Amino acid sequence: MHDFNIDKILSLLRSVYSHDKEFIGLHEPCFSGNEWTYVKECIDSGWVSSVGKFVDKFEIMLSEFTGTKRAVAVVNGTAALHIALKLAGVQNNDEVLCPTLTFVATANAIAYCGAIPHFVDIEEKTLGINPHKLKDYLKHIALIHRKECINKKTGRRIRAVVPVHTFGHPVDLDPLSELCKEFYIEMIEDAAEAIGTYYKNVHVGNWAKLSILSFNGNKTITTGGGGAIITNDEDLGKLAKHLTTTAKISHPWEYTHDAIGYNYRLPNINAALGCAQMEQLPKFIIKKRKLAEKLKEALRDIKGLTFFSEPSFAKSNYWLNVLILDETLAYKRDEFLMRANQLGIMTRPNWTLMHQLSIYKNCPAMDLSCAESLAKRIVNVPSSPFLVKDDE
Repeated sequence: MHDFNIDKILSLLRSVYSHDKEFIGLHEPCFSGNEWTYVKECIDSGWVSSVGKFVDKFEIMLSEFTGTKRAVAVVNGTAALHIALKLAGVQNNDEVLCPTLTFVATANAIAYCGAIPHFVDIEEKTLGINPHKLKDYLKHIALIHRKECINKKTGRRIRAVVPVHTFGHPVDLDPLSELCKEFYIEMIEDAAEAIGTYYKNVHVGNWAKLSILSFNGNKTITTGGGGAIITNDEDLGKLAKHLTTTAKISHPWEYTHDAIGYNYRLPNINAALGCAQMEQLPKFIIKKRKLAEKLKEALRDIKGLTFFSEPSFAKSNYWLNVLILDETLAYKRDEFLMRANQLGIMTRPNWTLMHQLSIYKNCPAMDLSCAESLAKRIVNVPSSPFLVKDDE
């Protein structure tokens, strides 16, 4: 074993990455397939905006890859979550359970519905919601009345829970599903970071009535900006498509809208990029998992440092690789981040915990001790698929 030495660790990271540039980004897009061909077709044909063959093709590819019945492509993951929450019945003044360790978009989408985020703790083995701790918490604060879950402290309905598959690793979904049944809570999976991730050999997004994906520029595949709602409910999928395309009734020339809809459509030119990325996704996942294994092996003898590995029930996409410092070394995290970035290795801490943001500090919350501990000790390191050579 080697003592915790920041320069030693960074040297080991450099030795793993097959990259000759001085600066190594955290997660960069990889365009090595038909991206230019498909985008050029959009430009040449003029079909660059809200309709076109690539939107339909991209949705079919997403549905087939995830094993869900329907995929609806939208402008970003936040928009996807907004609509998924609305379709799950989230209304003004409802409470929605979500982890405090997540990107702000999760809480924001809840707020878009006029609902209140209710922050819950995570577990170290998944970095996602701890279903057992949450169940104990709900037994103390929840009342079931006419098949609705009521927060006894606030009097508000707890309508839904949004498990986030953090950094591409799945939440333990089976016990969480059982909890939802027991407490009459709807689940919406936030799989923004988790395309290509499997829970017990089934792609994430299949446990909830509605789930979402993201294709931002830093995701495993990208459409530049983009997201999707995925579902096994054909009717909900049809309604999601309708609402995200301004709720316009199809007609050769008339403009008739039968609901308050949203202009959340993914442009055809972005979907073209997505189709090319989907063709390469299996290769990306193989390379990202290989990179994770190489990092784990390189760092295994460093005292006080743990490379986060997928849970036993999972096959993860390792969207962002995670290093966790021991509690006794938490004070070293910022020094590690500063030194790494000085040396051209882009590293980042996790997001500021939601309950610590001024905009959400007054929201209800359970004991968040695990998240608060991990938040001081997590470091994300470069995770792009091209950091591993094809022959490695």
